[in-house]
Amino acid sequence: MKGSIVILDCGGQYAHLIGNRVRRLGAYSEIMVAETPAEQLKEAAGIILSGGPQSVYEKGSPQADPGIFKLNIPILGLCYGHQWIAHALGGRVTPGNVKEYGRTEIEILDQQSTIFRDVPMLTTVWMSHGDEVTTMPAGFTHTARSVSCELAAMADETRRIFGLQFHVEVTHSEHGMQMLKNFVALCAAAPWSVESYADRIGAQIKREAGDRRVFMLVSGGVDSTVAFTLLNKVLGPGRVQGLLVDTGLMRKEEVPLIRQAFQKLGIRNLHVEDASDEFFSALDGVFDPEEKRRKIGDTFLKVQQRVSQELALEGPASDAWLLGQGTIYPDTIETGGTKHADQIKTHHNRVPAIQRMIEEGKVIEPLKELYKDEVRRLGEELGLPPELVRRHPFPGPGLGVRILCAASPSPMQFPDKQMEERARSLITVPHVALPVRSVGVQGDGRTYRHALALFSHHPCEVTPEHRALATMIPNAIPVFNRVLLCTSYTDVPAFVFSPGFLTSDRADLARAADAIVDEEMRQAELYEEIWQFPVVLLPFGLMPGGQSVVLRPIRSTDAMTADAYPLPPIVLERMTDRLMRLPGVEAVFLDLTNKPPGTIEWE
Repeated sequence: MKGSIVILDCGGQYAHLIGNRVRRLGAYSEIMVAETPAEQLKEAAGIILSGGPQSVYEKGSPQADPGIFKLNIPILGLCYGHQWIAHALGGRVTPGNVKEYGRTEIEILDQQSTIFRDVPMLTTVWMSHGDEVTTMPAGFTHTARSVSCELAAMADETRRIFGLQFHVEVTHSEHGMQMLKNFVALCAAAPWSVESYADRIGAQIKREAGDRRVFMLVSGGVDSTVAFTLLNKVLGPGRVQGLLVDTGLMRKEEVPLIRQAFQKLGIRNLHVEDASDEFFSALDGVFDPEEKRRKIGDTFLKVQQRVSQELALEGPASDAWLLGQGTIYPDTIETGGTKHADQIKTHHNRVPAIQRMIEEGKVIEPLKELYKDEVRRLGEELGLPPELVRRHPFPGPGLGVRILCAASPSPMQFPDKQMEERARSLITVPHVALPVRSVGVQGDGRTYRHALALFSHHPCEVTPEHRALATMIPNAIPVFNRVLLCTSYTDVPAFVFSPGFLTSDRADLARAADAIVDEEMRQAELYEEIWQFPVVLLPFGLMPGGQSVVLRPIRSTDAMTADAYPLPPIVLERMTDRLMRLPGVEAVFLDLTNKPPGTIEWE
């Protein structure tokens, strides 16, 4: 606590991202619940109140201790935090005339304000709010505005208290890091680096493990690879047993690739278990995405317990063993891992059975405080080769969350005539609502809504209009949380829905599609530019049993926000052509949606 910049978590998905950004600026950060008493914060170097989806007037909404204003340390409120500061100090917060979600240009009214030093007068920021401050508290000055939000920023320079209606921490705010840097400079915080984290976490691992051994689930992805390597280094291979479970939901040729990679590192305490039949049996007839994640997580645990007995181990459920996982911050926050965080999805590392083990102190997660970029840097420090550290992120449930399942088509209905008429006036290009829904995050909360597919005479060319619609539609017509471009047809075909759950045949098709995309991406030398490229299978086509493929290339640094990557038309054409030749694939789409409002994965 002493010397750290404390982020008070007011919900949504932003507190941990703020902490990550503060660390990037070289300052130590710590996340605490919004209601933390001021007495416990008196040694903090500064306080940041995060954004969140609620209204300051709602029952149960995050409420910080007003005593923080008497601590004489810098305070910054972002989005909900900005509104709470105004409300707590006697200002006024009201529902906004226009809800703002997305990129917004603001005009800085006082460039001498501490927060806006070295920031242009006009700059683009990321807004995500319904309420807004309409009356400032006494002692504050008005420092920025947007077209739809007059009091976009305020400051009390004397008390070093600042409020911003927008999110400086997301990459969409073009000078957000400069604004955050200006605030951090006021705080004189303790220094932070991944290197110092490696030293600290090593000691923490030894404290948590004590005399116990660790049974580590290894997927071959970056997170579990770094966690497994770190545990081996700290505890020694004699106290760590790795288990790679072939779920039948992994990428093409992935199991031998992972095995060979660890052998090259001299790590031989890894057991590989083919449990694909068990997973497909557990997932038989499962359509609900949350239930699917629970089934995958529970089956992982059952396989682990069975293998531990077969290897003549005492079992990870005993007092002699800990369960090791490569869980990182975004996994925890998206599962609703903090008091006010909205659950976006249940991560397979947070199913009820594992949650109980966590509460019993039987789980060790050495990376749970890190973001993906920090995990990569830690992996490099541990000596892992670039081909492992720089691999594209791949979800623990594998293709299981990239194969959408549904028993029946999901009908799309507008809640009222007004929204239907708005959609008709705004969407003038050929389009269709797809018969399935996907998870998203809008207004800092979870959504489960339809994707809208656009059609064009040049299907593999993404125009500025397409990009604009991808941003505008989820904001103006919130029954949609994704916008796609169909790359296989110029006109809207009659799609035929086919009920489908997770089967080995669908997994094989998804695996083949993923391999094609990976090959084309590498051939075009785009692997380093694209941060992640999910390939999603949807249960509809032009004939009964037909499937559709969604391409989801994105750019990101931390998974909390992401931009849809603009694939060159020639690459998109090649991918589409090869995918359409796969037996069973009858349509291809490109996901144009940023995060938010669409999450990176579809489930």
